Amino acid sequence: MPPRATSAEPVQAPSQTTEQIAAALEQFLAEHTRAVVLEDGKVLFDMRETKYRLATEHGRCTLHLWGEERNLVRRVGSTTMRNGVLRLSTHRFGQTKPQTLELVADRDRRTPSTREATRVKYLRVLERVLLRTFPEFKPDAFRTAMDLEKSFGPAYARGSLVQGQKAWAVIAVNEEETQSTVDGILTLGILWLQHCRESGDGRRLYQGLKLIVPRGMAMLTLSRMAWLNPNVAQWELWELDQKTEELEQRDAADHGNLTTRLMHAPNERAAEERFAESRARVMALLPDMMRETVEQRIRSGTEMAFLLHGLEFARVRMGYAGNSFNSAQEITFGAGANETPLTHEHAAELREMVARLFARRIAGGDKRDPLYRMQPERWLESVLRRDVEPLDAHLDAAHVYTQVPAFAAADRGMLDLLGVTDDGRLAVIELKADEDLHLALQGLDYWVRVRWHHLQNPDNVTGLGEFQRHGYFGGLRLSSGAPRLYLVAPALRIHPATDVVLRYLSPRVEWILVALDERWRAKVRAVWRKRSGA
Repeated sequence: MPPRATSAEPVQAPSQTTEQIAAALEQFLAEHTRAVVLEDGKVLFDMRETKYRLATEHGRCTLHLWGEERNLVRRVGSTTMRNGVLRLSTHRFGQTKPQTLELVADRDRRTPSTREATRVKYLRVLERVLLRTFPEFKPDAFRTAMDLEKSFGPAYARGSLVQGQKAWAVIAVNEEETQSTVDGILTLGILWLQHCRESGDGRRLYQGLKLIVPRGMAMLTLSRMAWLNPNVAQWELWELDQKTEELEQRDAADHGNLTTRLMHAPNERAAEERFAESRARVMALLPDMMRETVEQRIRSGTEMAFLLHGLEFARVRMGYAGNSFNSAQEITFGAGANETPLTHEHAAELREMVARLFARRIAGGDKRDPLYRMQPERWLESVLRRDVEPLDAHLDAAHVYTQVPAFAAADRGMLDLLGVTDDGRLAVIELKADEDLHLALQGLDYWVRVRWHHLQNPDNVTGLGEFQRHGYFGGLRLSSGAPRLYLVAPALRIHPATDVVLRYLSPRVEWILVALDERWRAKVRAVWRKRSGA
C-alpha cells in the first residue's frame, strides 16, 4: 500500500492543455488591461504599454512580451490563479528548470496586513497634525473602515473637525497609496461631505470639505476643485509631508497653467492613399461578409488601424526597411495588446484569428467570452461614432471625432468622443460601459482640457480656434461658448455617486447625463436624461 501524502507535500495541479493555458492568459489580460508582469517581485512589463503574442504551435504555448525597455519569450507549462494573481510556470528556451512569472491586476503588492498597519499609523499622524493646525477644532470619529454601501474604501481616512455647531468634513490619503487612489479623493470627499450632512442630528452645520493629500500629488485634485460650486460648500485642499508633519494649504483658485497640447488631426485622404496597398492586403484576408463591419481608422499620418466593434485586430505602420532610412510599411495583427507581424507564413493564422473574432464578438454573443467582454467602452464608442444622435438630436452626426489625443505633461489623454451641436457648441462625450463612481470627475477632466484648447488664441480674422487650426471641424463656425459635457453609460451601470457629485459641480459646467438601454450593442437607445440646472 503506497504511503499517504502528508500535508507538507505539494499538491500536484492537474495538467492543462495548450488551449486551456492560452485561454487562461487571454481571459486574464482581457479583464485586466492595467495588469503588470512580475518576476521575483520585480515589475518587468506594464500591460498598458506592452505588446504580446500567444502562440499555440506544436503542442506548446509560447508567450512573447515586448516593450520599449525589454523583450521576453517564454514557453508556458501551466497557469494557476490564486488571490487575483495568475502564476505562470515558464521555461526559457534550452533550459529545463521552470521559472515563475506573475500577472497581477493590482500594482500595489503590499500584503493586506501591511496596508492596514500603514493606514492605522497614518491615522495617528493625521490626528496630531489636525490638532496642531486647527487648535480651535476637535478631530472627531476618524476611521479608515470599509463601507461598501456608501462606496468608502479603507485607503481613505475620514472624519470631522468640530467646533460647537460648526464642522468640517475631512478626508485624507497617505503617501503609500497609488497615484490613482490619491486622484480619486475628491469623488470620495464629496460623498463623505454629503454623508456627514445627511447623517447628522441637525446640530452640526458642515461648512465644507478639507482634503489632505501627500505633498506633490495634488495637481489633478486642484484642477478639479476649481470647478466645484462655492455656493454649496467651502473647499480646501492641503498637502501633508508625513516625514516633517507639515501641512500646507493649496489655493483652489490657483490651479496653475494647464500644460496640455493638442495633436493635429491627420490628413485622412493622404493617409488612405499612402496605405492603399497595405489596406487592400489586410481586407483581402477577410471574408466578404465581414468587410462591411470593419472600421478602418486613420490614427495618424503614419498609422492605420482595423477594428471590429472598437477592438483593434490589425494595423499598418510606417517604419524603416532593414537598417536603411528607406520607409516601409509594417502590418501587424492581434486583438488588444496581442500583436504579430503579418508574413506569408502568418496569413492563415490571421484568417483564423479574424474568423474567431467575428464569430465571438457579436451583439447577443456569449457574455462569458473574453473576446466579447474585451474593451466594452471602445465597443460603445464605435456604435456612437456611427450614430451619435440617440444621445441628443442636436448633435451633428457628420462631425464626431474618436480618440482625440491631447497631452498634459506626461499624461496622454484620449477623449472618448468629441462632437459639436447644431448651435456650434463643442460636445465632450465621456463613456462608461461599466459602473464607475469617478465618471463625473473624469468627464470633467476632459471638459476642462477641451475648454482650454477651444479658448486659446482665436484667430481675429477667421475666428478659428485651436481645434479648427489643428484640422478639426472643417467648414464649421464654432460657438465661443464653453463645451457641453455628455456623460454616457448604460442605465444599470451608472453609479449612484454620479448624481451626488454632479450636484456639487459649478453651474458653469453644463452637463447632460444620458442613460442607455442595456442592449446598446444591438441598438443604442437613451432611456432617460438628466441635465444641469433642470
